[in-house]
Amino acid sequence: MVEEGKDNEIYNKEEQVEADENGSPKRGIFVGINIRGPIDWLRMLSRETHWSSVVAVVVVYGINQGFGGSLARVGTEYYMKDVQKVQPSESQAFTGITNIPWIIKPIWGLLTDVVPIFGHRRRPYFVLAGIVGILSMFFLSFHEKLHIVLALAALTAGSAGVAIADVTIDACVAQHSGVHPSLAPDMQSLCALSSSIGALIGFSLSGVFVHLIGPKGVYGLLSIPYALVVLVGVVLKEPRSPSFAYRQIREKFVDAAMVMWTTLKSEDVWRPCLYMYLSFALSLNIYEGLFYWETDSKAGPSFSQEAIGFVLSIGSVGSLLGAILYQYTLKTHPFRALLFWTQLFFGLSGMLDLVFILRLNLKLGIPDYFFAVIDESVFQLVGRLKWMPLLVLSSQLCPPGIEGTFFALLMSIDNFGLMSSTWLGGLLLHVLNVTRTQFDNLWLAILIRNVLRIVPLCFLFLVPKSDAESLGFSRMEVLSVLEDSENGIQVSSSLEEDSEILLKHAEEVELTPLVTSVRS
Repeated sequence: MVEEGKDNEIYNKEEQVEADENGSPKRGIFVGINIRGPIDWLRMLSRETHWSSVVAVVVVYGINQGFGGSLARVGTEYYMKDVQKVQPSESQAFTGITNIPWIIKPIWGLLTDVVPIFGHRRRPYFVLAGIVGILSMFFLSFHEKLHIVLALAALTAGSAGVAIADVTIDACVAQHSGVHPSLAPDMQSLCALSSSIGALIGFSLSGVFVHLIGPKGVYGLLSIPYALVVLVGVVLKEPRSPSFAYRQIREKFVDAAMVMWTTLKSEDVWRPCLYMYLSFALSLNIYEGLFYWETDSKAGPSFSQEAIGFVLSIGSVGSLLGAILYQYTLKTHPFRALLFWTQLFFGLSGMLDLVFILRLNLKLGIPDYFFAVIDESVFQLVGRLKWMPLLVLSSQLCPPGIEGTFFALLMSIDNFGLMSSTWLGGLLLHVLNVTRTQFDNLWLAILIRNVLRIVPLCFLFLVPKSDAESLGFSRMEVLSVLEDSENGIQVSSSLEEDSEILLKHAEEVELTPLVTSVRS
């Protein structure tokens, strides 16, 4: 650790910051015990980027995604089980449908980049995201007997509201990182802390809220985070864009799509993309079967709503520990070797579910609740370690000029893999006749899932051997592909202006937590 200069002229406080490999200080990591440190840090960020930007990050990452996302996850599980009374396999399929807005994130990214509304590129999309979310949550909350099709439409609309707000705040953070490069780690730290703290609080209270006001009451409560997103769109400080020729929208979309397609045709791009998809798709998600069993009063441990929430909240700490472990210990390891071991441990960690289902933990003297906490924590930790190198790999594959949109495309490929995993897992539960009350074959579903988690190791040849820090060759080769393209594609000017900003955001993405990832 090295001593950095003074935080600001007003408070004249010294803070210790960590040094990276080049000896330059990293900001946003407080190692002292000064209780005023975080307050001074937030004031510094507010002064440099404007207070509305700090509030926007806290609201979108902390309240809407962290707190609201965790509350929505537990609420939706009980809504499908107790209100709609669907089978576990059906709940799996419906979950995949509601995640579709996250698969089309590049569309939201392109809209915020090239289509200003009333002279603003960010504020109107926050307002739109919040209004869509509020209406969908009210619709779910106030209808007594809502048909499953209408319920799915409302849940998907709510998911779209979160996705649009996510893409928009990512663009805002990226812009500030470009204008103030020294603040990039601070902004990512703010995102990480907001999301982690929000998720921990949300999971801790989710079971209590479901017990007190029911799943539909939880949906009504979720309108508050969406309302705060609308407020962000009102107060956010953003300069007006010059007059925009809306007739050029189609041309800009076509240009960006052609650049992305040309990039994807490069062997150094499509091979890692294929591995990322297979890695997620083959790790079958059968969580709904496990959830129905955990809450069953006869076959399972009969966990209450509060117990489910607390297990998820404590387990999410494992995700945060995984990010810290990767950031400070594993990120310099050889890339392919890291993927090998994380995927292997991901498969082995699934054996804990098998031990739980067969009730072997009781024979070992470990109570159900304590073992569930261990199981969830290990899953979150290993899952994060598996995800982190894939994020870094994605950031290295993005072509200049459309880094943000192309990174969103790569994340969409990952989300499509997760959706495939959810649907295939639901199909497996259906084939093995795992229902609301029948769990005789659940152990077999877990065993099949664990074996399939190991299969992606056969496709590791698709990713480069080099470590994450030396993957820059891919970007250079992609550049040559773009320059040699017969179509002579031109990236739109608005995207070119943001290229360095979005690249900085991609390089810092390893600090962004994914504490609300779906358990598979």
